[in-house]
Amino acid sequence: MPTSPSKSLDTFPNPNPERDYEVRFECPEFTCLCPKTGQPDFATIRIRYIPDKLCVELKSLKVYLWSYRNEGVFHEAVTNGILNDLVATIQPRFAEIEGDFFVRGGIHTVVTVRHRKPGFTPP
Repeated sequence: MPTSPSKSLDTFPNPNPERDYEVRFECPEFTCLCPKTGQPDFATIRIRYIPDKLCVELKSLKVYLWSYRNEGVFHEAVTNGILNDLVATIQPRFAEIEGDFFVRGGIHTVVTVRHRKPGFTPP
């Protein structure tokens, strides 16, 4: 059965919760729609996080990012939304999302958002 887009993120237990380590994902084929024109926006989404008790499962992340394909959303909103959903799901010690959007109207936009658990300083 084919996979469909989904806003659900699955998790698995962190195999080494006693250690700080960084997980990185890069999605160079991210698409959403411009909420003003309906035209497609293309971006590379970069995700970095230091897990606490949970890690995000890769296939669920892929179909989660795919769910934005037909959604009209501003660059700032989609980047913050991805961070919000990731933090709500896995409650990482640290997370950073970078939305590196292709040039549109002669302007290249990069939006970077971060989350830190209170009292945690990333290495």
